Amino acid sequence: MGMFDTVLVANRGEIAVRVIRTLRGMGIRSVAVFSDADRGARHVAEADTAVHIGPSLASESYLNGERILDAARETGARAIHPGYGFLSENAKFAADCAEAGIAFIGPPVSAIESMGDKIRAKQVVTSAGVPVVPGRSDPGLTDADLRAAALEVGLPVLIKPSAGGGGKGMRLVHDESELTEQIASARREAAAAFGDDTLFLERFVTRPRHIEVQVLADTRGSVVHLGERECSLQRRHQKIIEEAPSPLLDAETRERIGTAAVDAARAVGYTGAGTVEFIVSADAPDEFFFMEMNTRLQVEHPVTELVTTVGGGRGVDLVEQQVRVAAGEPLPWAQPDLGLEGHAVEARVYAEDPARGFLPTGGELLAVHEPAGVRVDSGIRAGDRVGSDYDPMLAKVVAWAGERTDALRRLDAALADTAVLGLRTNVSFLRALLQHPEVVSGELDTGLVERDLHELTAAAPGEDVYVAAALERLIAAQPTGAVVDPWEIPNGWRLGEAAWSSWRFAAPDGEREVLLRGTPQEAEVAVESGTHRATASKDGDELTVTYRGRARRYRCAHVGGTTWLAAAGHTWDLAEKKLLTERTGSGGASDGVVTSPMPGTVLAADVAQGQRVAAGQKLFVVEAMKMEHTITAPLDGVVTEVHATKGQSVGLDQSLAVLESRQEA
Repeated sequence: MGMFDTVLVANRGEIAVRVIRTLRGMGIRSVAVFSDADRGARHVAEADTAVHIGPSLASESYLNGERILDAARETGARAIHPGYGFLSENAKFAADCAEAGIAFIGPPVSAIESMGDKIRAKQVVTSAGVPVVPGRSDPGLTDADLRAAALEVGLPVLIKPSAGGGGKGMRLVHDESELTEQIASARREAAAAFGDDTLFLERFVTRPRHIEVQVLADTRGSVVHLGERECSLQRRHQKIIEEAPSPLLDAETRERIGTAAVDAARAVGYTGAGTVEFIVSADAPDEFFFMEMNTRLQVEHPVTELVTTVGGGRGVDLVEQQVRVAAGEPLPWAQPDLGLEGHAVEARVYAEDPARGFLPTGGELLAVHEPAGVRVDSGIRAGDRVGSDYDPMLAKVVAWAGERTDALRRLDAALADTAVLGLRTNVSFLRALLQHPEVVSGELDTGLVERDLHELTAAAPGEDVYVAAALERLIAAQPTGAVVDPWEIPNGWRLGEAAWSSWRFAAPDGEREVLLRGTPQEAEVAVESGTHRATASKDGDELTVTYRGRARRYRCAHVGGTTWLAAAGHTWDLAEKKLLTERTGSGGASDGVVTSPMPGTVLAADVAQGQRVAAGQKLFVVEAMKMEHTITAPLDGVVTEVHATKGQSVGLDQSLAVLESRQEA
């Protein structure tokens, strides 16, 4: 077949950038595809050429297999790399590629189909001797069959839909009295979500840990594994932090689980890179059970790349191996050639706000600062606009060290040096999670994050942050160039004595006022705690503030009346209160402004000007990333203004309506 000269990357964001980087290193011409929303995206800029494939809606662009194949033909691409998500595990698209004579950089259609059906997958791997969680997965189980099976397997059990995932249709049953109702409920939800109400069940593993094994297979029958990854730190089935190797497994179990993964891949005639996922009880770490196989590259593949040793050196490129396998080349190593060295930990940076229940965020990226000394796989740059059309993952920060403790410490330091201004991210949450005692000790399980969620989410900004924002505004107000008129200097000077200037910012519980007198080089600050001395200087977007004897450096930006500050992994957006007052108008109380909690699209607007509403009454439904959020009236009153209609795109904190509190006549 020979190596490809041109490869189309049928994806976006950080994975597209990462694949393009490998293609460039291999001397292969890369083709990017992009939707309307991604015209100026980083992956488009970094590819050798790019093709527009449709509107922002994923179903009409990144999920439009026909248009992507047209783009491959137009650009002479001989292969397509699907990345992950979108079409990466779509058997029809893989078949369409084969029919078009274009290589699909992934496994054969038969392997995608076998592993895509959870019941069929369990049957295939069981026949290959791979252990599965005790349960029943015969096709066509009736409600009575499922009830009998649950009692036979032993409670607690998990009832699962055969089609689909993401937790939909899944039920955990602890008590026999709940079985009948929960089975019926699972069927209804599975039918609604997937159009298929086929169910199976398995024993629920206590204190479950999610451990997966990376495999590689060529077209000539060779299959190897590259060790395991621990992915137990999750929230709602979404991985957050991953590491390699797992701190749970000993060498003997590691060898057994690796062999089981290879057997599972071989059982379906797998080729390319894939991941076999296992569930392991923290209470019985020598027992592991097959869960499913992801027939694609995983988000967390970098941790495996960083710890794998081959030929005396550390580090492999899994994307390069995917391309070489698809081109018909044999794997360059056998299992004895591969080893592990050190420890790697990865954190996923998301455009989401943990303090608001992890709602997606969005906006223009005013500045992006990536840490040095670690690996950063990123799909963003300053000037990009992050919307609600696609997955909110922005980047991955990955650290390696000889020991696990050092890798955790390096990753934490790297996150402290990460700053994204213009939208809120989960970076401070990631730092809190990395410092959690059970994470530090390696005592992980998939329920840890949810159990301690309250302690892990960020607190409100402290007094020093409001002072820094006011000083940044004072610096911005200083005249530039030669000063001719001393009245141009905003130092508060008056006949008699210097006067105070006031800066008021919106706060979670109302507002914060900072009074300043003097210059940024020598300021007097009056706040709730008293009067203090402060100094501030600014170099580019780096703001250094000394306040109450402590110096702190911030990254900063200002746009539209909002000052953005970032320090130690935290990001704060402080809106000047006077601008909020002007926006709401003089007619309504300030707590009567109804705003959108996330950027998205208005699905429903059940409100009209002049309408009387009650506190808690549904006014709007906003959707982003397939997540719906209902917005209710904050008080009893009358709607004085309506700013949003059905179908409209709205931004984070955008005003949707204004209510005026009125007593009933």
